[in-house]
Amino acid sequence: MVENRVLPNGVVSIDIFYLTILMNFKATRRFSPFSQPLHRREGGREEKSRKKKKNLSTKYKSHLPMASHPLSLSFLLLSFLISSVSSSSQPIIQLPTTTDQKSNVDDDLYCASWHLSVETNNAGSWKQIPIRCESFVQDYMTGPRYMSDSEIVANYSLAYASSVEIGRDGKDAWVFDIDETLLTNLPYYQAHGFGSEPFDENSWDVWVDLAEAPAIPASLKLYNELKQMGFKIFVLTGRSENQRNATGKNLLFAGYTDWERLILRGPSDDGTLATVYKSEKRSDLVNEGYRIHGSSGDQWSDLLGFAVAKRSFKLPNPMYYIS
Repeated sequence: MVENRVLPNGVVSIDIFYLTILMNFKATRRFSPFSQPLHRREGGREEKSRKKKKNLSTKYKSHLPMASHPLSLSFLLLSFLISSVSSSSQPIIQLPTTTDQKSNVDDDLYCASWHLSVETNNAGSWKQIPIRCESFVQDYMTGPRYMSDSEIVANYSLAYASSVEIGRDGKDAWVFDIDETLLTNLPYYQAHGFGSEPFDENSWDVWVDLAEAPAIPASLKLYNELKQMGFKIFVLTGRSENQRNATGKNLLFAGYTDWERLILRGPSDDGTLATVYKSEKRSDLVNEGYRIHGSSGDQWSDLLGFAVAKRSFKLPNPMYYIS
């Protein structure tokens, strides 16, 4: 059986060529004067030969146009097939495989979905951002979106705080985390891949001691508004007690003043999970009679656990995770 195929380099298959030749041969044999039997062409008498030639001449004159018709069609078909296939850069249409689809996944789309999972805590515990998302996180943290998201969180926080009836006993409290909540450590993370590098405690401690982390503008505004409303501000951080001086200096440098208490990790808190450590410190405040109306933090470990606030507000942070 003759098969129609297209070779990988875009050349018409040899089967099509043979098919065309076969069509030409049949057409020629059918209408050629030489297709008649030999004994009809070789008469014994000259007169019969002349009559046969005359008859043949009349006969072939009427059939020659018909003979040229299929011959032309065959060559036309061959020319069409060759030109059509040769002009196509990819004569065979191939559907994308699963591997192709996975390899063509847009990084921005993937990283946006990853970011959503991180902020909603669906990702659970993670150590560093995916390498493919470094530019995405960089664009987010240095662009207008991060500031806009932080402002939205601050606005909702302020709206809730405005609904709280402040008592006269001075026990209405609001708890703030520090890093990526009151202060932004973006200058540090810009030098360390925006969270794509493993955390290095030594370089981090050097950065903290510089006491130069700037304020997050939306958080500074919220902080000052809450003070004016009469909330007692507690700053609860996972930083070590031996960083108290540098931390206090940095808060003042960034514009934060008049906090009620700055709480840091003491020796007895070493090795305690952040969720447990911060829950215990909030519990101490509750035991002192404070009513924790609001809590602001960039980590879920700032907000979950026990002795939680009546309302918790999470700021965005796709650079690192603390459990």
